Amino acid sequence: MQESASDIAGREFLAFTLGAEEYGIDILKVQEIRGYETVTRIANAPEFIKGVINLRGIIIPVVDMRIKFKLGEPVYDQFTVVIILNIGGRVVGMVVDSVSDVTTLMPEEVKPAPEMGTAFSSDYMIGLGTIDERMLILVNIDKLMSSAEMGLMDVAAAAT
Repeated sequence: MQESASDIAGREFLAFTLGAEEYGIDILKVQEIRGYETVTRIANAPEFIKGVINLRGIIIPVVDMRIKFKLGEPVYDQFTVVIILNIGGRVVGMVVDSVSDVTTLMPEEVKPAPEMGTAFSSDYMIGLGTIDERMLILVNIDKLMSSAEMGLMDVAAAAT
């Protein structure tokens, strides 16, 4: 089920950066934002799954989105954060370069996702949010994190 611009309008999005691009995810999926900390690697996990962390007694998988979308070598510095997401009752960490703000998008600020062959599949794009000169690539984080290629739900189940 593809969300339309009118479904998105009026919702709040957490803006984050990966490389030179700015992305937005539904703030209601965000449980918390934490500084980057060392993760425990899992043998045979895909490269983009950095490993797992212990979040108050819950072992959660952590995905590095820069590696996932082939956006160059990740650099972990004081701005690097882990966005803790709650996707369908599962908790997952997502490493991003930085977070900037929470933005409410009005109907006229949301454009449909263009069809393009990029590293970031348009299957996971809801649309583009345009605020003044800024452009947010709006991500359907539920669909992305539960996709078969991520394999996260299996990793999360195996880790518990």
